[in-house]
Amino acid sequence: MREAHIVGRPVPRKEGRDKVTGRARYIDDLHFPDMLYGVTVRSPAPRGRIREIRFENEALPWDEFVIVTAKDIPGENAVALILFDQPYLADEYVNHREEPVLLLAHSDKYLLEEARRSVRIEVEPQPAIYTIEDSLNKTEVVWGEDNIFKSFHVEKGNVDEVWAGADFVVEGEYRTGAQEQLYIENNGVIAIASPSDGVTVWGSMQCPYYVHKALLKLFALPEEKIRVVQVETGGGFGGKEEYPSMVAGHAALLSWKSGKPVKIIYDRAEDMASTTKRHPSLTRHRTAVTREGKLLGMQIDFTVDGGAYATLSSVVLSRGTIHAAGPYFCPNVRIHSRAVATNAPPHGAFRGFGAPQSIFALERHLDKVAHTVGLTPAEFRRRNFIKEGET
Repeated sequence: MREAHIVGRPVPRKEGRDKVTGRARYIDDLHFPDMLYGVTVRSPAPRGRIREIRFENEALPWDEFVIVTAKDIPGENAVALILFDQPYLADEYVNHREEPVLLLAHSDKYLLEEARRSVRIEVEPQPAIYTIEDSLNKTEVVWGEDNIFKSFHVEKGNVDEVWAGADFVVEGEYRTGAQEQLYIENNGVIAIASPSDGVTVWGSMQCPYYVHKALLKLFALPEEKIRVVQVETGGGFGGKEEYPSMVAGHAALLSWKSGKPVKIIYDRAEDMASTTKRHPSLTRHRTAVTREGKLLGMQIDFTVDGGAYATLSSVVLSRGTIHAAGPYFCPNVRIHSRAVATNAPPHGAFRGFGAPQSIFALERHLDKVAHTVGLTPAEFRRRNFIKEGET
C-alpha cells in the first residue's frame, strides 16, 4: 500500500475547481419542470393564540395558490431533533415572532410575494419574556413547568470552605448576545413529494441525516421513502445544522399537496429574522485566590437563552459547561448551568457550540482577578495552567 504523505503538503479542495470556475451548482441553480415557488407566512406576534387567518386582496387568484396549514400535515407536527417541541406550523398558539403559521406556493414568485403580504394572521397576545433573568424568575412560564430546557451541575472539592481563607474573592458578571452566522448562501431547499413515491429533497445543509430523521416523522413514512441530497453548500457555520429540517419540511408539505416540485429560497432578511443564532449568555463568576495568584475556588453560574424551543440547546449547554473553568487548575470548582426558554426565535448551533460564551466570560474574569492580585494577565495564567496529571 502506498503511504499517504499529507502533513506539510497542500491538499487540493475536492470542490475547489468547480467553485472558482463557476461550475458549482448551488440550490438556487437547480430547476425542475413544472416547479412552484414556496414561501412561509409567519407570526407577527411573539406569543399568543391564533384567532384568525384572513386572505385579503380579493384581486388575487387565491384558488390558484397552494395553501398548507398545520391541518395538512400527514404525520407529526414537530421537528424531530432532541426534543420534539417545535412545530413545523403553529396551529393554535405562537411562541415567537416569525414563527411559521402557513405556507403558500405558486408558479409566479412575484405574485407569491404579493400574496404573502396579503395574508393577515390575527393573534390574541399573551405576555412574552425576552431576557434570561425574566425566564429564571418565571415572570411568565413559556415552556414546560419552569422554562428550563436542560441543566447541569459539576462539582469538585468543597467550594464552600475556601471563601473565608482566601486572600481575595473576586466576582464578576459577563454577557454575550445573539450572533448571526451570516453564511454567504441563504437557506434553500427543493422538494418533490407524493404519497406513492415518498419524499426527495435537495438542499443547502450541514446535517442531511437530521433532515432525514425529521421528514420520517413529518410524513410518517418508512426510511426508504425519504431521500435527502446535500447539494453544494455556500457556508453554514452551524446555522444549517438543524434549521434545514424546517425548510425541507415546508417545501415537502407544499409539494405533497400540489403534486409538483417546490423550491423555497429565503432572502437575507427572512433568513436573519427567523433562523437560529448563537445563544445569548449570562455568566456569573466568584473566584477565591491567594495573594500569590493561585486559584483556590471557582463558583460559576452559566446560563444560555435557548429561545422559544429546545433545538440543540442541551448540546450547546453541555459544551459551554465543560469549558466553563478553562485550562486552569483549581482544587475546588462548582459549575451550575442551564438553558432557558424565552420568546425569542429559537437559538441553535454555531461554531464553538456554547464554549465561546463560557470561555469569553472566564477569560475576561481572569483578567479582573489578575489585576486584583497585581499580576499581568499572562503571568496569572502561567501560574495556573493545568499541568500533566492535574484535572
